[in-house]
Amino acid sequence: MRLTSFVALASAAVGTLAHLNLYAVWVNNIDQGNGRGVYIRSPPSNYPIKDLTSPNLRCNVNGDKAVPKSISVKYGDKLTFEWGHHARGDDIIDPSHKGPILVYMTPASGNGNWTKVFEANFNGVSWATERLRDARGQHSIFIPDVPAGDYLFRAEVIALHEADAYYTNNPARGVQLFPACVQVKVTSKGQKALPAGGAVFPGTYKNSSPGIFFNLYKGGPPHASYYSPGPATWYEAKLKDGYIGQVGTPQSKRFVAAIPVGSAIVPNGED
Repeated sequence: MRLTSFVALASAAVGTLAHLNLYAVWVNNIDQGNGRGVYIRSPPSNYPIKDLTSPNLRCNVNGDKAVPKSISVKYGDKLTFEWGHHARGDDIIDPSHKGPILVYMTPASGNGNWTKVFEANFNGVSWATERLRDARGQHSIFIPDVPAGDYLFRAEVIALHEADAYYTNNPARGVQLFPACVQVKVTSKGQKALPAGGAVFPGTYKNSSPGIFFNLYKGGPPHASYYSPGPATWYEAKLKDGYIGQVGTPQSKRFVAAIPVGSAIVPNGED
């Protein structure tokens, strides 16, 4: 009985270690400062979303509430997302918790259809989350040639350590999803509209979707067979694909170089 209790407690403790939050973004390797509640629609905790029917799957808890500022970018800019466990530059996510990293985007005033612009899975050697730890929680995309306007970028880490069961069958287990939405203003006047359709949250992720149920452990399928949920990555985004890698070390006292929502300013990197 004692051994059983110890194993249960140890499992719960490791589960807690897996939790993470999006803390900041960088533009062209320039730290934009702590973004929680500033330009990131941050949840009150670092707990995962497990219910695939929850509206919180869109942008996490509080994700429907706009925050005061947005990050200014233009076509071709590198936008780097930075995750942490409890703070910037900490242990990021427990190493036993493996899974993919995805990024979607949608017009801030749109109909809620999300276009996938990045995904990283198991690359034959390591999982995306393992590479994220090595990169101090940082992964990047390049802004596609989309029309000017306000957008939401939805970065998502998926942890598969309990995905060998469905949440609907066993609420103590199930895939763990960590979505986070960043408010972004694109200032360049691109010609490539986001494609029709795309993902809907909630709605696209179902028990029957690829990547929602997966056994990481002995007896499970090869890790290289994993396929992440959601639509394919948009072709225009793959013309200059993103990557997982550290772009810099955060400076906690750096000025938050974000802009008020709706403001018209000069794009980052220009005078």
